[in-house]
Amino acid sequence: MSSQRPGPVPKSTTPFWRTERHELDTHRSTPELPEECDVLIIGAGFAGAALAHYIYEDNPSPPSVVILEAREACSGGHLKPDVYFNMPKYIKKYGVKAAVEVSKFEASQVYAVKQLVEKEKIDCDFVLTRACDATLHKGLAEETDRAFAEMVKTGVTDFKDVYHARQEDAERVSGVKGALSAFTFTAGHIWPYKLVMHLLQGVVSKGANLQTMTPVTHVSEHPLPDGRWLVETEQRGSIKAKKVLLATNAYTADIAPQFKNHIVPVRGICSRIVVPEGKVKPRLTQTYSIRQGPSMFDYLIPRLDGSIVVGGAKPNFWSDPSHWYNVKDDSQLIEPAKPYFDGLMQRTFIGWEDSGAYTDKVWTGIMGYSSDFMPYIGDVPGKPGQMVMAGFSGHGMPLILLSAKAVVQMLRHGKRFEETGVPEVFRVTKERLDSTRNDILGDNQAGGVKSKL
Repeated sequence: MSSQRPGPVPKSTTPFWRTERHELDTHRSTPELPEECDVLIIGAGFAGAALAHYIYEDNPSPPSVVILEAREACSGGHLKPDVYFNMPKYIKKYGVKAAVEVSKFEASQVYAVKQLVEKEKIDCDFVLTRACDATLHKGLAEETDRAFAEMVKTGVTDFKDVYHARQEDAERVSGVKGALSAFTFTAGHIWPYKLVMHLLQGVVSKGANLQTMTPVTHVSEHPLPDGRWLVETEQRGSIKAKKVLLATNAYTADIAPQFKNHIVPVRGICSRIVVPEGKVKPRLTQTYSIRQGPSMFDYLIPRLDGSIVVGGAKPNFWSDPSHWYNVKDDSQLIEPAKPYFDGLMQRTFIGWEDSGAYTDKVWTGIMGYSSDFMPYIGDVPGKPGQMVMAGFSGHGMPLILLSAKAVVQMLRHGKRFEETGVPEVFRVTKERLDSTRNDILGDNQAGGVKSKL
């Protein structure tokens, strides 16, 4: 495993999403760090940008806001809600009501992002589409089919947006060779960097102070006598804030130790696959999860330019946690996974055999996995004035936007958590922080390595 310096490593591999840099990419609103502010947001990815957006939205008298980012601004993602797959597990663990809450909350994010993009006129290649989950593993396909049929039979919720193709139709519906089961449902895809940078540009124009390349090293254990929090940075001094919003995902435990072992950095790998110039680009109209087995899947995002962003490659490395668990070094590729994407489209999809598709770019990224696979949203117990949005387990795009809106409703309007519409199982509680359970590695901490989807 990598050495664990606080926060992210200084330089990362460059994702495709960041190949067109925005003018705010390494922006500092002021040469020096402000000495104080009303609201300090730590993290300038989608979570931090969304929080800032809602703080300023329809707010004639906004507080002073400073946004600190350890590296350049932004992150990436796939706008694909989980509307059925994990529901049986959640029903067993949390009950029907909680499981349905999570499913509906995720589904609503797709339309919330669409509405935001249209309202703010954001140029980010947003496409409203269908997602397809295609399962290749016989046991998993049978288990998923049975569980879905049981949920439909018992009427736990309305699955009107979910289409299920069984084995005889799965390959034709999905276009995936050897598919034994397929589900489709509403989803979206987007250029996340462009979305986030548009939001950041909007709040900076309204007075937010954005400070990139400013790693946070410490948040005071206790508030100062005046109730504010002292936040220290690497080589740029400190800042006092009345409210501190932790939009730090994988790096949360570095500055909020109570989240140690509850939000764990997990390294993943991703690629961009292209078809050579002069070749006909086969159509891929849906986004995908290709399930090779329990906790083993690839995800695919078709781009409007005909390229495909593919992440996963788990069969090549997931069995060895030293490649990914509690690893924060995204400056290096995951060596066993590097060749995985070569020929992936040809071996996976009907009609791609003669496409000539090849791997154009490979990169790694760090996700923040929650030990119970539920994000941490809301007030930090025992830390008045601190709030958190983190631990999205590689599944942030269909969770973040409305979670950010809810946190700001609590911040600006004093709403209680239960009034925000955020699922109760996302609430930060002492019980969750006291738990020693780790669903990422499995109960035995040795064999069964798991993942959210």
